[in-house]
Amino acid sequence: MSTPPNAPAQPAAHAAAALALGDDALVLSHRLGEWAGHAPVLEEEVALANIALDLLGQARLLLSLAGDEDELAFLREERAFRNTQLVEQPNGDFARTIARQLYFSVYQELLYGRLAAGGGPFAPIAAKAVKEVAYHRDHAELWTLRLGDGTEESHRRMAAGLAELWRFTGELFQPVEGLGLDAAAMAELETEWSGRITAVLRRSTLSLPEGPRHSGWAAGAGRQGLHTEPFGRMLAEMQHLHRSHPGASW
Repeated sequence: MSTPPNAPAQPAAHAAAALALGDDALVLSHRLGEWAGHAPVLEEEVALANIALDLLGQARLLLSLAGDEDELAFLREERAFRNTQLVEQPNGDFARTIARQLYFSVYQELLYGRLAAGGGPFAPIAAKAVKEVAYHRDHAELWTLRLGDGTEESHRRMAAGLAELWRFTGELFQPVEGLGLDAAAMAELETEWSGRITAVLRRSTLSLPEGPRHSGWAAGAGRQGLHTEPFGRMLAEMQHLHRSHPGASW
């Protein structure tokens, strides 16, 4: 991964926004990649790998707007990452992974739809990515329905995954400087997100989790570089090869 030659310089605010969105995609891509060799069925092995690759492609395009892709992905310390805390949460069981994917893919599809329609530096990337994310959202919705309206055990696990991750969803709707969406626009996006999530859960014989939709830290903690304990371990694994062989090339 490398920055395209002659890439135009981005204003600082746009670069910061690109970093935030790129980190979301990069970190979730790695989390989904952890399912390789561990997915419940072969079909899901392929599906999760494809979603992870889509997200990695988005991360490359976005991080290239902020600097060198490799350096940003593999040489930054934990506090320099600006991803939301939701995407860094461990996979847990399959139902928990699907809960995380449902929350994030519905948000990402709505966000990219707005960015694609609004023009600006993120419109071309968003216009391409929103088509991929529609598949990610559909995949998560189908599995939520299958697990929620399945056996007693699958229903219990899906409900547990949704409840465990609920407190991390509020951060998704904190305004990001340079993104071109103010607090009012993000509030509208949150309202639409809540409606879609509620509709999916209702069809799945599940209900919206109760409790606050924040991690208990300052609002937007992940965007400020404040991450949960599992993230440090994940980052060490993700960066190990690159840091072990600095300057290596294939």
